Amino acid sequence: MNLPPAIAAACAPLFDQAPMESAMTALTGSHPIHTELVEQVLNDPAMQGRAELAAGLWLYVDDLERSHATSQTLPDPTGAFWHGIMHRRDGDFSNSRYWMRRAASHPLIAGGPRLDPGRLVDAVERSRGDDTADLIARQRAEWQSLFEWCANSI
Repeated sequence: MNLPPAIAAACAPLFDQAPMESAMTALTGSHPIHTELVEQVLNDPAMQGRAELAAGLWLYVDDLERSHATSQTLPDPTGAFWHGIMHRRDGDFSNSRYWMRRAASHPLIAGGPRLDPGRLVDAVERSRGDDTADLIARQRAEWQSLFEWCANSI
């Protein structure tokens, strides 16, 4: 992952214990794991005041409640994007679409989208709980793109 050195070092305990290949294995639902590692990461000075990174880390470990609480504090397209992902993951697809529309001006979406979160919401809804490898890979790629963007937008 392309992260600034201080953020990479802060996140290393979590990413070493729970590499991307073992994270976010379900498209919907919440079974939080490694929450103690996220708390440790968020106590690192490099992570202080970085609510946008916290929202993403809580999603990474499937703690949808804490991700929701954190993303609600972010009044910008980044917060809306994390909020939309969280609602997709909790199975509230209409609410997810609402937040994705509010995130439409985010640089990762606007102007020839690098990401198309609305299509992913539709695909996950159509999957009806079938956690296909393709959709899991898309979910992880979306998370990684947004997390990297947040980490590098200091």
